[in-house]
Amino acid sequence: MRTRRAALAAIASAASLALTLSACGQSGEGGSKEEAGDTKGATIGIAMPTKSSERWIADGKNVVADLESKGYKTRLVYGEDDPDQQVSQIENLITQGVKALIVAAIDNKSMNNVLQQAKDANIPVISYDRLILGTENVDYYASFDNEKVGELQAGYIVDKLGLKDGSKKGPFNIELFAGSNDDNNTRYFFGGAMKVLQPYIDKKQLVVKSGQTKLTQVTTLRWDGGKAQNRMDEILTSAYKSDKVDAVLSPYDGISIGILSALKSDDYGSKSKPLPIVTGQDAEVASVKSIIAGEQSMTVYKDTRELAKVASNMVDAVLNKKKPEVNDTKTYDNGSKVVPAYLLTPVSVDKTNYQKEVVDSGYIKASDLK
Repeated sequence: MRTRRAALAAIASAASLALTLSACGQSGEGGSKEEAGDTKGATIGIAMPTKSSERWIADGKNVVADLESKGYKTRLVYGEDDPDQQVSQIENLITQGVKALIVAAIDNKSMNNVLQQAKDANIPVISYDRLILGTENVDYYASFDNEKVGELQAGYIVDKLGLKDGSKKGPFNIELFAGSNDDNNTRYFFGGAMKVLQPYIDKKQLVVKSGQTKLTQVTTLRWDGGKAQNRMDEILTSAYKSDKVDAVLSPYDGISIGILSALKSDDYGSKSKPLPIVTGQDAEVASVKSIIAGEQSMTVYKDTRELAKVASNMVDAVLNKKKPEVNDTKTYDNGSKVVPAYLLTPVSVDKTNYQKEVVDSGYIKASDLK
């Protein structure tokens, strides 16, 4: 009897020890692998605006490559400049169980409902390049110093016209273009540019003959080069019958190509009628070729490979319960909150430095520019 009791006691003790060890394995310090935040192999959803822009194709590829190098899976979608389509795509990504979202918004005011769905599913959201407005459900923002972009474009105009060093007083004729009115970056680009240009406009050293100087008058829906070309055609017809344009503030390379098409149709680029200074942004291949050919004057180079790294690092940090690196916690108020941001520095590129900045760095292949 004693032997039987001892055996039963030993069995009970062993069972108790096994339960204790099992409990420790499930809820001890750090928890199980899943509870500890082991996210390798998790799927990240990436929503980009359109494949019609070389820039966004590159962004998508770069973000995918960087996330996959960290061990994540990815689902990349393009909304083709249709806000409703992009919202639907993000809803699908949420349903498919992605663990984080990187979103470059088409319409930055259309995301409220879908990002609430992301919040309810505990999915962090990184706003990519374009700040999403009107919702608290944006965790971080990865972009460039967008006001600086406008400053570089306008500064180039002022410098090349000789206004900066005082060697020339003008007046010079300038026309202003801005990006899409549903992209929050548009007001930063334009604001940065006007901070530089406005003093010269006030002194009448720069003259906007069309009279179109307000942001609401100069935006270009969806950054569409065709729309910019039509507007430039109208400006030339109505305001430049006998005068010539000396400079055009263009916020983006695709818009610049449209503007240049309108100018060349009006005989600009001939010996008697030289092309005006035309700015740009994104260092797209077509525009770098145009710069080399002496047509577009400059572009603002933004290394989107670095932007992709910033966004993927943010995702990796958030999913592993770490705080992402940011360098701006005051500037980007989306109407519901100030979104902590990491901003990269843009670079002015023209014929004198395109080789060093975009070719030698590997951003564009030399063969693509031939």
